[in-house]
Amino acid sequence: MTAALRPVPLTRDEANAFVCEHHRHHSRVQGHRYAFGAELGGKLVGVAILGRPVAWQVDQYRELEVSRLCTDGTPNACSFLLGRSARLARELGFRRVFTSILETESGHSLKVAGWIKEYTTRGGSWDRKGRRRPKKAPECPKQVWAPQWCARPVVEVSE
Repeated sequence: MTAALRPVPLTRDEANAFVCEHHRHHSRVQGHRYAFGAELGGKLVGVAILGRPVAWQVDQYRELEVSRLCTDGTPNACSFLLGRSARLARELGFRRVFTSILETESGHSLKVAGWIKEYTTRGGSWDRKGRRRPKKAPECPKQVWAPQWCARPVVEVSE
């Protein structure tokens, strides 16, 4: 009999340590609301960090963003964490939960977990003349995904 993935609660610092060790293009988060991991046979194999949406236009109190999702490559860990993130958000009464991935990523784990692509952003930097921000993340266009129960698919218009 093989061991099954199981959720484990984590502190932000525990989740950030895993992200710093394993994530391809992101580092630690500053703030969060919830962090949990996926454990397999007593070993932490992935983490999800959920927090307030980064974009100021998004309702900070009724919507939840999966700001980091990271695994060590263990099969099914990404879709496990995404499924648990959606369930947690829904059971806590959030109106919507979503995440963003790079335009070049396939979204396979999101599809397997039942998430739907809503739209693709233009990308860009948070840096503005009157509000300087250091570059911390890729500035390319991002795909925004949400679970079926709260997704708002947008028809993209090609120029």
